Amino acid sequence: MGLLDGTTQSAYYNSSNSANYGNYQFVTLDNIISAFMVAYVGEDKIIPKVDRTDIQFHGMRAIQELSYDVFRSVKSQEIEVPNTGAMILPQDYVNYVKLVRVDDNGIERVLYPTGKTSNPFAIKQTADGTYDFDTGVDEDTDGDGIDDSDVMSTSLIEQVPSNTLNNWNDQTEVDPYMNDINDLQLDYRGRRYGLDPQHAQSNGTFYIDYARGMIHFGSTLIGKTIILKYVSDGLGTDNEMVVHKFCEDACYKHIAYAVLSTRSNIPEYIVQRYRKDKFASTRKAKIRLSNIKIEEFTQVLKGMGKSIK
Repeated sequence: MGLLDGTTQSAYYNSSNSANYGNYQFVTLDNIISAFMVAYVGEDKIIPKVDRTDIQFHGMRAIQELSYDVFRSVKSQEIEVPNTGAMILPQDYVNYVKLVRVDDNGIERVLYPTGKTSNPFAIKQTADGTYDFDTGVDEDTDGDGIDDSDVMSTSLIEQVPSNTLNNWNDQTEVDPYMNDINDLQLDYRGRRYGLDPQHAQSNGTFYIDYARGMIHFGSTLIGKTIILKYVSDGLGTDNEMVVHKFCEDACYKHIAYAVLSTRSNIPEYIVQRYRKDKFASTRKAKIRLSNIKIEEFTQVLKGMGKSIK
């Protein structure tokens, strides 16, 4: 029996191209479009006629929407945190799943975001505290090729780095949140409460500067190995525009609903039927891709019920 690209099992297992390993579980967007045209479009079918470019557009939108909530995120980047303590967001970044620090044994230690700092737009000021402006250059406003000396472009000058970011990068304390210990309270059983959970760990902290596309890490993570696991929209490259077979039906239903809902001659009850089918197939795909194993689930439950003395 052939694989997705028609190769034999011998060619698959003996291939030197490891990028093809595991591809049988996916269906390409081109195959999705071709199958949709055969199954849904034509005489006596729900969609009598539609352009392939319309199907491609709605298919790409379906992959985007399903990537956010249904598909398992497999994209990750590993770096060693430089002296700047910053990491550039990936080009196809949409949202992060988690950031982890890798210890000497290769174990991932989860990092948590901090909400107690940021990298604001710092306005450069003169000695007397007034704002400093960039007067720019003379502009040619009338198009005669001659700069108009009386027209100047002005804008605030940003101080780089901001004092907030500079102080964040210059941390010398191992744990800058140690002062939070003063806020702790003890109940009659000796248990602590009042500690901010995001700082109740020693793995390190980070925050994301979306305006500049950077992730900033605490000084304790300088030189450490960091892994960013993130969600992409699934449209970064042609090789990424694939759909898991558990989600193939949901992709068809997304495209069908999108096509029918944008046409003026389709009865409303047909549109609503495919709207319900889209939600039902998406929910089914999410359950299938959740990858719940009963043996692993029972082990988690056993661990929750075990008392620690």
